[in-house]
Amino acid sequence: MGFKSRLLFFQHWQMTSQPMLELEFTPTKLATWTTIDFSLALLMWTVMMAAMMLPSAIPMALTFAHLCQKQNDAPYYRTTFFVLAYLCVWFLFSILLTILQWKMHQLAWLAAMQENQQPLSASAILIVAGVYQFTPWKNACLKHCRSPLGFLLKYWKPGSDIRGAFFLGFRHGTNCLGCCWAVMLVMFAVGIMNLLAMALITLLILLEKMLPADTRIICRISGLLFIAWGLAWLIDA
Repeated sequence: MGFKSRLLFFQHWQMTSQPMLELEFTPTKLATWTTIDFSLALLMWTVMMAAMMLPSAIPMALTFAHLCQKQNDAPYYRTTFFVLAYLCVWFLFSILLTILQWKMHQLAWLAAMQENQQPLSASAILIVAGVYQFTPWKNACLKHCRSPLGFLLKYWKPGSDIRGAFFLGFRHGTNCLGCCWAVMLVMFAVGIMNLLAMALITLLILLEKMLPADTRIICRISGLLFIAWGLAWLIDA
């Protein structure tokens, strides 16, 4: 088991097994947040985003490495920078998620166990995630992610250096962010440390990017499920 997996399982165990008074991770009240608390939350989100998004980025990274190899253009070196740039996008998004978590603690929407205790906000998150699945921005970004070769041929610049590799990786990361940001917010509805939810969201992202089907069909099915889930949550509130 890698470092990322061990960290996630440790934090999940800490949240669910230890007495509340012994928990040292991200306290409920804003006033008790320290630099260390913020850093731990940021580390958690960074690891989660990498663990959830890297599997779906493998086809793009392999295609990029293959094109570099065909041009005898330092494939491993440039691919490393491509992946680092991709992760930079999700690191920046992790900062926003950490700030959002901070604010939700301030509003007392999240319990000390990182579970949403405000049904209205949870249902709103699910409905927003579902509605976004129907938007043209979702489908446009998803099409880029589903066609690695097409994306690279569109933006590839022969003879480009490390900066070119970084640019391509960052651009691919922004496309993935445009595709998946709303789905990631679902973690705030179902529980930030919910490992089952993480696995299911990762699976959904993989299916969206790899199933040989119309992207609109895939997005609409998942969108309807999110909306129905949010409405059910709202009715039960």
